[in-house]
Amino acid sequence: MTGAEIPRGARSTGTPRTDGIRHTARRLATETKSFFKTSEWWAYVVVVIAILIAGNSIEGEEGGADIFAADKVWLYVTLLTIGYMLSRGIAKSGVRDPYWAERGDSDADH
Repeated sequence: MTGAEIPRGARSTGTPRTDGIRHTARRLATETKSFFKTSEWWAYVVVVIAILIAGNSIEGEEGGADIFAADKVWLYVTLLTIGYMLSRGIAKSGVRDPYWAERGDSDADH
């Protein structure tokens, strides 16, 4: 996982490297929490499943047209997906979760 370096708040670890030079731990940041940890993800999954079940179980009267046809079901699922993607994009814009590179970040160069 890569992160953006945050210059403020960097602190010295006081630990010399093998070449005798002290280094500072970089304070890094990730985006917001993972998608599957958010309530909006689970609400999205539940509503998509509900739409699919409703589309499968709602039928027209004998010989009549289907009230909730497949094209409407997939339109609603598509609109819901667009809404979810926009909400995640807005949630992630400019929000950071700081962490220190010295905490076992395998991608850190220290």
